[in-house]
Amino acid sequence: MFALFLYLTLYLQQFLGYSAIDAGIRYLPITIGAFLIAPLAGAALAKVQARYLMGGGLALIGAGLLLMSGLSMDSEWTALLLGFVVGGVGVGLLNPVVADVALSVVPKEQSGMAAGINDTFRQVGVAVGIAAWGAIFLGVGASRTESLAGGAVDHDQARGLVEATSSGALPQAVSGLPAGVQGKVQLAAEQGFLHGLNEILTIGGIVCYVGAALALWLVREREIERETLVDTAFESEPEAIRA
Repeated sequence: MFALFLYLTLYLQQFLGYSAIDAGIRYLPITIGAFLIAPLAGAALAKVQARYLMGGGLALIGAGLLLMSGLSMDSEWTALLLGFVVGGVGVGLLNPVVADVALSVVPKEQSGMAAGINDTFRQVGVAVGIAAWGAIFLGVGASRTESLAGGAVDHDQARGLVEATSSGALPQAVSGLPAGVQGKVQLAAEQGFLHGLNEILTIGGIVCYVGAALALWLVREREIERETLVDTAFESEPEAIRA
């Protein structure tokens, strides 16, 4: 989902024409949802197995991404709103649980290493995700653009037009084409952009559901060891008082 933020931002700014601040404001449902739910998820760890919280969080993120897909030429940013809310709740549920599990399955002396590995995998995952989504987005979008343009452009030109749509330079990109096909090609490029975005949102949702199933299967509660407040207090008592 974090990797997909790049493409959602391109949609908000370059396709719908919002400024950076206006686009950022529209992400607030995700931020607020995660902020409100994260403390509740941390508290729930004392009563609910981590694998259920992780699986539930990933499933909600998947549902949020699927709710964001299906964008059309007539869609406004509000078409993303329900997906933002559901996805934000999922992020708030997942993040503290992932961090807790990463630290709770290793001895205390290795907690720093575990935290570093967790953070590294998250950052690498975002970077790889951006590249993977970009390849799918451009490939699918270019194919749709080429098909809708009716032979007015080849695949390489269609790919360039989708890139131009992403950067807000589509009018300049089609200006070099014959006047009779400019409108048709511009519309095809815009629809190709939306098709590519819808495709990666859908695939992202499916990946989250697969992740939810894997979390339920692979996370073993018996290997998670957490200190309780009672244990901590007992260990800190002076030996004389214990005696």
